[in-house]
Amino acid sequence: QNYPNPFNTNTTIEYSLNEPGRTTLDIYNISGQKLETLIDSYMPSGKHKVDWNANRYPSGVYFYKLDNGNKRESKKMILVK
Repeated sequence: QNYPNPFNTNTTIEYSLNEPGRTTLDIYNISGQKLETLIDSYMPSGKHKVDWNANRYPSGVYFYKLDNGNKRESKKMILVK
């Protein structure tokens, strides 16, 4: 999950991978439109984190989608300015 949540422009997304592999982490708005790709590369197994600066987006609900081949998850984030 990301923290803090709700957040004001900056949040940190932490995730753990059980197996290494090509990993993508995408940000979507409430309509399902992809806004950004934060990660698109080979990642080793273990714990990771990435920061997202949402200062150019309006307040609202956003989702991140993590895909590592064997692991897929989506979580909700709330941006409050």
